[in-house]
Amino acid sequence: MFKFARRIIIGVVGTTVLLFGVALIFLPGPAFVVIPVGLAILATEFAWAAHWLNVLRKSAEKGAEKLNLKSFWARIRKPD
Repeated sequence: MFKFARRIIIGVVGTTVLLFGVALIFLPGPAFVVIPVGLAILATEFAWAAHWLNVLRKSAEKGAEKLNLKSFWARIRKPD
């Protein structure tokens, strides 16, 4: 019974945080921080949330690699 209640509580809290993060896409706020937090909460109990959290993490890593200014300057710099 405790395990089921814990799963329900985590589901409600995680879904609330996730929906708040989705609302922040249209409202002023840090949606890119709140959405992963909601998924992380849900991922403690649900496999689908863990999958989407990994997809989001990989996407963020690719974006961070593209924004790496050191490699950006190395690409546009001409050899002497």
